[in-house]
Amino acid sequence: MTTPLKARILIADDHPIVLRGLRMVLNAQPDLEVVAEASEGGEAVELAVAEDIHLAILDISMPRMTGLQAAR
Repeated sequence: MTTPLKARILIADDHPIVLRGLRMVLNAQPDLEVVAEASEGGEAVELAVAEDIHLAILDISMPRMTGLQAAR
């Protein structure tokens, strides 16, 4: 029997309620797992480099570094 693979997800948003909601919705799916959260773009970049991330969901309007800047 094989173990199903889960997509490892990083979510980044400067609103804690949005982060909690996204985590709940994504983790409810059997093939998805939120493994990292960030509240600004710079932190998201650091986590993406340090972790084995398959997918990043980034807010485009965060302070200091936006999601668009972090994606670059």
